[in-house]
Amino acid sequence: MRRAAALALIASLAGCGGEPPPPTPEETGVPDALVPAPKAPGAQGSAGIGTPMKERVATLGVLNKRNNLEQDFTMKPGESRRLGNLVVRLSACEKTAPWEKPEEEGAFVQVFVQERARSGDDAVWHKVFSGWLFKNSPALNVVEHPIYDVWVKSCAMSFPGEEDSPSDSASDNSEA
Repeated sequence: MRRAAALALIASLAGCGGEPPPPTPEETGVPDALVPAPKAPGAQGSAGIGTPMKERVATLGVLNKRNNLEQDFTMKPGESRRLGNLVVRLSACEKTAPWEKPEEEGAFVQVFVQERARSGDDAVWHKVFSGWLFKNSPALNVVEHPIYDVWVKSCAMSFPGEEDSPSDSASDNSEA
């Protein structure tokens, strides 16, 4: 009798369809303690050339290595995003001018993770990274955390004269 019940249980579990579906990431609000202080009015990029800092847009990749979930954060400087117990704050976004070589894009990022020191302790926020991350040189600066990885995918900004570059006008003439 027990053997029949055990076989029936195994048969019913075998029909479950394998692994459970992966969890979906859910954004929550950023804790007030991690919200940056407002900047002085009129603050711009370091050289004041090109798109003003407040109008630039960075795309950062975030990977949760525990469950292999990857998500992109599209942010402007001064913004923070939270994903579970991770907060990513973008302070600046830069890229080299089109005439400069080698080309590079980067962002000044701070990463905070809410963790417990011991199992009975309250969870507290720890800054695990603060610095520049570079798209084409990811090994130059790395977010070293056992669960989370953060990297720069792009920094959208423009420089004076880019809108009427010779390559644009040549492509316009070839279509006519």
